[in-house]
Parts: sequence; C-alpha cells; structure tokens
Amino acid sequence: MTTPARSLQARLLTLVLGTALCVWLAAGVLAWRDARHELDELLDGHLAQAAALLVAQQAHGEDDERIDAPSLHRYAPRVSFQVFHEGRLALRSANAPATPLVTGGRRSVHGFYTVDLGGERWRVFATRGAEQDVQVFVGEREASRASILKAVLRSTLWPVAIALPLLALAAWVAVRVGLRPLRSAGKALGARDPGDLQALPTEDAPREVRALLEPLNALFARIATLLERERRFTGDAAHELRTPIAAIRAQAQVALAAADDAQRRHALQATLAGCDRATRLVEQLLTLSRLEAGAAPAARRVDLAEVVRGVIADLAPASLARGQSLELEAPGAASVLGDETLLAVLARNAIDNAIRYGPDGARILVQVFPRAGQVEFTVDDSGPGLPPEQLRRLGERFFRGEGTGASGSGLGWSILQRIAAAHGGSVHASRSGRLGGLAVQALFPAARG
Repeated sequence: MTTPARSLQARLLTLVLGTALCVWLAAGVLAWRDARHELDELLDGHLAQAAALLVAQQAHGEDDERIDAPSLHRYAPRVSFQVFHEGRLALRSANAPATPLVTGGRRSVHGFYTVDLGGERWRVFATRGAEQDVQVFVGEREASRASILKAVLRSTLWPVAIALPLLALAAWVAVRVGLRPLRSAGKALGARDPGDLQALPTEDAPREVRALLEPLNALFARIATLLERERRFTGDAAHELRTPIAAIRAQAQVALAAADDAQRRHALQATLAGCDRATRLVEQLLTLSRLEAGAAPAARRVDLAEVVRGVIADLAPASLARGQSLELEAPGAASVLGDETLLAVLARNAIDNAIRYGPDGARILVQVFPRAGQVEFTVDDSGPGLPPEQLRRLGERFFRGEGTGASGSGLGWSILQRIAAAHGGSVHASRSGRLGGLAVQALFPAARG
C-alpha cells in the first residue's frame, strides 16, 4: 500500500512551527532558570538584610527577655526569624519554632542553608551578632519562592503562548503565498498539450522556483531535439528506403515476367544487390541515429591499427574483384580510447567509399600511425577525387558526389564525422597529395600509457 505523499506546504509549516515551538520551549527553560537564579539572589539578599537589621536591633537591646514578634503582613507566615543570646531564644517570629532553625552543635553557624521544617523546605540565613554569643536566623519557605517565580514567568510567557496560534496562522499564510508560483507552474504544466515543449516563463519566478523551471526548460529543449531527430530519421529512412524497395520490386516483377533463365537470373541478381543496398542503408541509418542520440562510446583501450587490419581483410575481396591495389602502412601499435565496433564502422566507411567510388585498377593507400600525442588514420586513393565545391558539401545528409556510378546512401560521411566527434577526434577530406584522388584524414587523441 502506497503511503500518500505529504505536501510541501505541510512540510514547511511543520518545520517552521516545530522550530518556533522548540525555540519557545528553550527560551522558556532558559528564562525559568535565569529568573529562578536572580530571584534566589534577590531573596537571599533580603534574608541577609533582615538578619543585619536583627543584629543591629539586638546590639541595642537592653534585656534578654524572649519576645514573639507580631505578624504585620499576609506573607509574614512565609518568613520566620530567630535571635538567640547565650543559647537562649531572645526574639522570634510567630511562626518560628523554639529550637534553632539550623543546628550547629555547640558552635555558631554562618551562611545560607536549606532545611526541612515541619515537612516543608526552608531557605535559612544564619549569622552571628555583634557579640559572639548572639546567633540570628532568618528563613523563608521555598514554596513562596516557587510561587513568586511562577507569577513572574506567567506574566512573561503567557503573551508568547497566546501569540503561538497567531504565529501558526501567519506562517500558514506566508507559506501558502510563497508557494503560489510553484502551484501556478504545476497548473500550467498540467494544462499543457503533450506536444507543447515551449519553455516555461522564468522572468518573474522566485529564485527557488526558477531553479526548478530552468532544468525543466532544458529538459523540454532536449526532448524537442530528440523528437526532431526522430522525425528527421523517420523522414530520411522513408525517403531513402523508397528507392531500393522500388528497385527490388521492379526487379522482382522482371524476374516473374522473364521468358528465359538468363534474363531471370540477371533480374534476381539485381534483386539481391538491391537487398544488399537496403541492408547497408538501414545499418548506416541505425548507426547514425544511435550517434545522434548521444550514445557515448565505451572508453576502452583499442589498437586502431589492429582494427583497420581486420576491416581491410574483410574488404580485400571486393577490392581485388575490381583489380584495385589495397595497401596498409601501420608500422606499430596506435592505441586510442573508444569503442572498437564504432571505430571499425568508421574505418569500414572510409575504405569502402574509396573502393566503391574509385575506378577499376585504382590504388588505395591506408595508413595508421601515432603522431605528437595523436593517432592519425588516412585513406588516399588514385581516383578522380572531388571538386572543391563538392568537398565543401561533404557531411550533408544524403549528399553524393556527382559522376559516380556506384550506389550509396550519402550517409557515410555523416557517420564518419559523428564517430570521430564521439571519440574526441575530427575527420577531414581533401585532394590527395600522394595519389591525386581523395584523401580522408581522421585524428584521435592517443591513449596515454
């Protein structure tokens, strides 16, 4: 069972109000501790001051008769005092016992003490009088201090407690207003047509919302590019496959209507050639589509010279059938980082173009060698080459040089460029300085180590 996702608004409110509550509680605890400390200091000072007054009074007293002081205030029962002279009780408050509040044995006591009297805790200050045989005690109930502390904190924290609901309401309004651009963007996306890939407006969006909209717009742009590539690939495939399929159909009709075996055999051979051309076209279209989709080649160490040797071994029969001379110069290893299959496709396209578009008996020279941190792969032929205006158009989809009798799709050069770029290299075409025909040069970064 899937748990319903909490809204961002609820999360923000929980975070804000939870933080405010924690801060409020922490502030309350700190205020309680500070107020308690200050109150104890203040009341202890009052106890000491009262004891000093009693000492002064006893110093001017003329007799040792015990006196019970009257209660003059409603809080008087919470405070008690005693004055002992020569061990005898000379003066006390009405609520003070006859025995000393703090027992020090035979010696006099001095300072603050916390004692239990009658089941209650008292804070007592003890001091000696002007004469050493006078002992003064002034005490106060701890409960009275707690009552005063509660009253102080109540007046301090109660307004804050009342403000908490108002703070929650203000936070809810602020979060809701702050998330309005995000809700608006969500509604705009929900109401869009599936084919609408236009960028969302970001001019008036807050910085946080813009951080979400800008990647979305970049994603829309990438999707639009991919869709455009797909549409272009579909159109290109339909355009290019129409010709070989029509030729295959025509040759099949000729074969069906042929009266003798020689004519039928010729038509069937042309049909097979058309199938081979269609197969080659589909393979090149798929390779180009995969490269244009941004499929990065696997970064493996590849000996380009060895790859080219394998390609030449495959293409040598076609070259020999036309009486061409196919030569390879690869004096040593030439390692690059990339995908062996794609590099073989690049070499195959470059060498196959020289074989198919070159004349019978032409010379084709293939070279692979390292040079200044790079690996150079070149294919020179002794064919007619291409004029400058046609060299400039190389790389255009389905462009084929004029005056060539060989069939082709016009995609080979695009594939060469895409594979070279995917490996961090480049490919160029020019007139061959050695053989006078076309020279194809590809440069790749050499693998280190």
